[in-house]
Amino acid sequence: MSESSVIDWMALSFVPGLGGKGTRQLLTRYGTPNEIFVAARDGRAKKDLIRKNVLNGLLHPDPLREKAESELKRLQRGGAKALCLDDVEYPQILQEIADPPIVFYVQGRIELLTTLCLAMVGSRTATSYGKRCSFTLARDLATAGITVVSGLASGVDSEAHGGALSVQGATIGVLGCGLDVVYPKHNSKLYDQIRRDGLLVTEYPLGTKPDGFRFPARNRIIAGLSRGVVVVEAARKSGSLITAEMAIDEGRDVFAVPGQIDSLKSDGTHWLLQQGAQLVQSAADICAEIGAGSSVKQVEEGSQERILSMLDPISAELLAAIDVYPCSRNDLIAKSGLGSAKVAEVLLLLELEGLVEILPGDEVRRIL
Repeated sequence: MSESSVIDWMALSFVPGLGGKGTRQLLTRYGTPNEIFVAARDGRAKKDLIRKNVLNGLLHPDPLREKAESELKRLQRGGAKALCLDDVEYPQILQEIADPPIVFYVQGRIELLTTLCLAMVGSRTATSYGKRCSFTLARDLATAGITVVSGLASGVDSEAHGGALSVQGATIGVLGCGLDVVYPKHNSKLYDQIRRDGLLVTEYPLGTKPDGFRFPARNRIIAGLSRGVVVVEAARKSGSLITAEMAIDEGRDVFAVPGQIDSLKSDGTHWLLQQGAQLVQSAADICAEIGAGSSVKQVEEGSQERILSMLDPISAELLAAIDVYPCSRNDLIAKSGLGSAKVAEVLLLLELEGLVEILPGDEVRRIL
């Protein structure tokens, strides 16, 4: 696509008051952004019942084109790119949704847009269980060659991106702000890593602040890029459920990870399961449903075997004595026959390896 065409598309997206629906109607009638501007100048667009402020923008495209040209240069200097609705690099799966972004901006490995993508969303204030599930599922999905899509928020999103990156896997972060805005601030390291090793995506121009109203709109892109959406932890009324509902509307698969029945953070996922979402216990469940390779179970088992093989006999024996349900350290000492000092030493090792979790009240539970 020529640079002038990109500028026309960007200029059209900058017209004040012209939303996605109105833009698509005009494109259906006139074909290209340039033809829309010409139709406005010739008076033909007046009969389309365009609001006065929108028509005024269409009648004066030069300032919008100048803004677009400046924006494009800034994008290019930062190694980013603008993809327009008729661009050959615009992912077809995103074009198919009801409200695809007219222009969206990308930075990083643009080829990830053509891969098999799966979204993972959930609570920003996830529990340790939710974080662990997100990280592990994303890690195993990425190992199986699936690109993990999420929103770079705190909690489940961050763990999903981190799980994929931990095995040098592919991940896409969909922003509710400009490419040059890091939100939340504490995710700056993760943001930089995704920009370098994955892909950042947004429909908002550079400098756009992360205002709250932008995130529901952002969620449709998360769902739109993905073959399905996995909800790990979510309250009954949450952005994660909005994303899941958008996925359902677009005919995408929805998966849910069950949680504790007395946790408010699992109300949303349990409701999804009641509505017919696919129950997820492992990455293999997801891949079996979407037909994404039969090796995922082997990947999971191989990962476990590899970690266990690195443990010394005493550590492996103590790990085998720990259940997924919490037990007290004293019970573990009695059960294992090891002294308290040795148990403390081995538990520290297992915790650092991410195999066990030390809970309040000096209780221990197994993760792997």
